[in-house]
Amino acid sequence: MKSHPASLLAEVRTFRQNHPDVRYVDLIALDIPGHFYGKRYPIEMLEKVAAGSPLKLPQNAVLLGAQGGLFKISDYCFNDGDPDANRRLVPGTLKPVSWESQPLGQMLITSDGTEAPIEFEPREVLAKVLERLHHKGIHPVVAFELEFYLFDKKLDNGLPQFARDPLSDDADDQPNLHIERLSRFSEVLDDMAQTAKDQGIDITVITAEIGPGQFEINFGHLDDGLRAADWAALFCRSTRGVALKHGYRASFMAKPYLQYPGSGMHVHVSLYDGAGNNLLAAHQQQPLRHAVAGCLELLPHCMPIFSPNHNAFRRLGGTVNAATRASWGFEDRDACVRIPESDPRNLRIEHRLASADANPYLVLAAILIGMEHGLEAKYEPIAPLNEDRSSGTDFPLDMLDAVRAMQHQAVLRDKLGAEFVDVYCENKRQDHLAFQQEINAREYRWFL
Repeated sequence: MKSHPASLLAEVRTFRQNHPDVRYVDLIALDIPGHFYGKRYPIEMLEKVAAGSPLKLPQNAVLLGAQGGLFKISDYCFNDGDPDANRRLVPGTLKPVSWESQPLGQMLITSDGTEAPIEFEPREVLAKVLERLHHKGIHPVVAFELEFYLFDKKLDNGLPQFARDPLSDDADDQPNLHIERLSRFSEVLDDMAQTAKDQGIDITVITAEIGPGQFEINFGHLDDGLRAADWAALFCRSTRGVALKHGYRASFMAKPYLQYPGSGMHVHVSLYDGAGNNLLAAHQQQPLRHAVAGCLELLPHCMPIFSPNHNAFRRLGGTVNAATRASWGFEDRDACVRIPESDPRNLRIEHRLASADANPYLVLAAILIGMEHGLEAKYEPIAPLNEDRSSGTDFPLDMLDAVRAMQHQAVLRDKLGAEFVDVYCENKRQDHLAFQQEINAREYRWFL
């Protein structure tokens, strides 16, 4: 929601009063691959922006590839003059940055809520989905869970090394899910949690996961989907910064080790009406079944969003709790769509397919339109895994196949926007082709 300049100005002035040593603020937004771009503003200029001065950045910054390259997508980038587009400050996101060597602030910016939003900006895509749902009397409540790995700060010939145990200086060798790992790495984990809270993020449960140096952090449930996705994006940024400060490297890469589980982005979603009634629980939970059916129908067409790069497809199958088919089940972590045990008030789906490095705005948008589509179509889902362990429908396991499945899907083009779908698919296609333009050492060993 767009904020009045008076309240933004008050936010900036309060920040300056509380943090007089901060001279610059990073104004940041998430691009299509899920990286932050933006500008570093003197705090005095930020006050002018908050008071109503224009804030403009190149429109095509949103289109950058994973390595920052520009791709020819329609007339964008090369035949459009690379125009600027208006951005606005996101209220409530001006926070101190504690992981840099010098005092600094950061604040989210976005094109949604401006006079001419960028159709393919991830936050704008989610904003339109949420606005449509609100007009239908549907109010999502959302919570993200993110898995990540800690590595040693130094790479070994470009390859990650296990995080060193602070007590023994050996590689992390704690058993799976062992609480002792939380104690061994408490200094960096506590700093990550506190830094996230300083950013306004509600951190709840911290878990030592199955892989060596792997952890999961859960966030609180929010009735503001945009803010929930903001939290996920900002958490990744702050966690990487805090890890480096402590001599580690934090990564949300989907599959850093072939022999260990990958890192996922799990999203809990429930839907309520204006009176606070859980829509999924009505009529003996029939709407829940419809929402599940809609998610499963669209899932094969949303794979470029859930698995946004070559490495993310490696996470699917072959290890614990990573499906290779679109499936669902009650209290079943092998399912893409899990229904956690809960009372009717808190009945929800847990969407488990997305990789941890996926774009949280787009992941949530894709999940919500799946649920919306299911509620409208009123399909019955396939059998849950609890009844049939072989139940499921295939989805693409390669980026080029995934892009073809996404680009011409009518529901996605209607509910996410045709322009976004075309831009996103071409961005992913070209990014994947660019990634392939290198011959690795194994090819020479096998085929020279």
